[in-house]
Amino acid sequence: MSFGTLIKELRIAQEKTLRLFCSENGLDPSNWSKIERDINPPPKDQETLARYAKLLGLAPSTEKWNDFMSQADISRGQIPREFMADEIFLKKLPVFLRTVRGAELTEQQLDDFIAKVREAHTPDEHTR
Repeated sequence: MSFGTLIKELRIAQEKTLRLFCSENGLDPSNWSKIERDINPPPKDQETLARYAKLLGLAPSTEKWNDFMSQADISRGQIPREFMADEIFLKKLPVFLRTVRGAELTEQQLDDFIAKVREAHTPDEHTR
């Protein structure tokens, strides 16, 4: 799901038209529409993104908040900030990129890889 689709779904979940949402929150409907349609990228500024997340009903430090922030980075073609703070990830990223660049993965192989990464980065019951 793109960032534009995400914010549109969150706005619609509030049962608000684009114009009403923008009017209530002091936003320009034309610019907001361009973000929803993925014509304009998400803002880079964390304060602006945090404001948008709050306007869309997301609570800070929740999974949905983190997904929102990650999706903004991904939609701008960037690695999500949360990964950039992980030294182990950064050290292994060049090897990963070289490997992926030289391999044609099937969709199933990619899904399997993503599942393994999630499993490796999800705390188990004993470490909580």
